[in-house]
Parts: sequence; C-alpha cells; structure tokens
Amino acid sequence: MIKPHDENPAGKKEQVREMFDSIARRYDLLNHLLSMNIDRRWRAQVVRMIRRQAPQSVLDMATGTGDLAIAVGHALPAAAVTGMDLSPGMLRIGREKVAARFPGREFPMIEGDAEALPFADGAFEAVTCGFGVRNFEDLPKGLREMYRVLAVGGRAYILEFSMPSEHNVPGRLYRFYFRRILPEIGRLVSKDARAYTYLPESVGEFPYGERFCGMLAEAGFADPQMKVLMGGIATIYTAGKPGKR
Repeated sequence: MIKPHDENPAGKKEQVREMFDSIARRYDLLNHLLSMNIDRRWRAQVVRMIRRQAPQSVLDMATGTGDLAIAVGHALPAAAVTGMDLSPGMLRIGREKVAARFPGREFPMIEGDAEALPFADGAFEAVTCGFGVRNFEDLPKGLREMYRVLAVGGRAYILEFSMPSEHNVPGRLYRFYFRRILPEIGRLVSKDARAYTYLPESVGEFPYGERFCGMLAEAGFADPQMKVLMGGIATIYTAGKPGKR
C-alpha cells in the first residue's frame, strides 16, 4: 500500500489527511495547471451522466475543495447535494467556494471517513467520487460503504486516474511526464516535496480498468461499466444498486 510518507508510522488515512491539509490552498491551481484544465472536461462528462439520471440526493465522497460537488449542484439545482472529505483544510476551501456560488442554498460540506460514512442505508440516489478512491486506506471497505448509502436503483459515478499503455509513444510520453515532470512542477508550486511524488505512485498502484470493475461487483454493485478518457489517462466508472425503488 502506497502512503504519502513511507517512513512515517502513521496509517495511510492520517497521512493523506495531513498531506491534503498542507496543499489545500494551492490544490485547485495545481490541478488545473498540471492537467491544462482537462480535469474540468472530465468532470463535465461525469455531470452529464448524472444529469440523465436526475437524482434528488447526491453524496460527493472525497470531495476535496468541492469542484465535482459544485458542478453537480449547478447541473441539478433542485437536488440535495452533500460533500464529504477527510481533510479539514480542503473542506475550508470547499465551503468558501460553495458559499460564494450557492448563497442561501443548503449545501453541507462535512468532515468524514469514506470507510465509515455517517449516513443511513440508502440515503442517496447517487454517489460520486472524483480522484479520491485511490486514497482510501481500505478500498473494498470504502466501496462497500458507498454501496450501503446508495438507494436501491441509484448509481455511483467514480472518476479516477488510470495509466495509458506503455506500448505506444503517447503512453510512454505521458508516463514520463507523470512520473518525472509533474512531481517537479508540483513540488515547486506546492512547496510540498512529497505530495506530487505520491500522486503518480498512487495511480500506478491503483487497480484501474477491469480490475476495479471487478471490485465494484464484489462490493455488490450491478453492471459496472467504464469509459476510458484520453487514451487511458483517466477513467469514469459507473455502477448501479440493483432492485426496485
């Protein structure tokens, strides 16, 4: 299991919280800078999928500074949207953004553990997670919790990094950028020597593609599907909770 600091005896969960607290103020700038704003387009694709479902209640797990939750809130103005994250530093930024974009709207952004969600069974018609599941300390447990709080007939939408094939030139170039160039840029801008080294390492360890679809099925989800983005740089996974409402 990849942790932000291998020499630190603290568990992955606590290390992830500390890491994101340390880069919270620069997190949005770095994400958009390093992805050349492609991350916005990826989130927009997730939102289009959710809009077709038109859920009335949505939980955005590992919400960070709230970019995906905010996009969902704009697309579904009548829906009850809740963001949840482990990092209080990230949530402070997220709450500022929510207050500025949705004055007067109930839009909770709460601190919580994805592996022990503080919600009742079947509380949400949709659950989303953008670039967060690879940071779970116990991924199967986090997926089971996601399934538990999802209403029967609801859907989960997960956007996560993956790795393109190394058997073609674009894939090799991206892997070089991701492993060598991105950490250096991130280190200069964020002033955190480890955060953007952990990023490519955690992506490399993550069981993306068919393996992750298999994990969704093991957690109880029905018909896991994936949409590969930009040749494998990222993937959108969708799955449902079987049964009738």
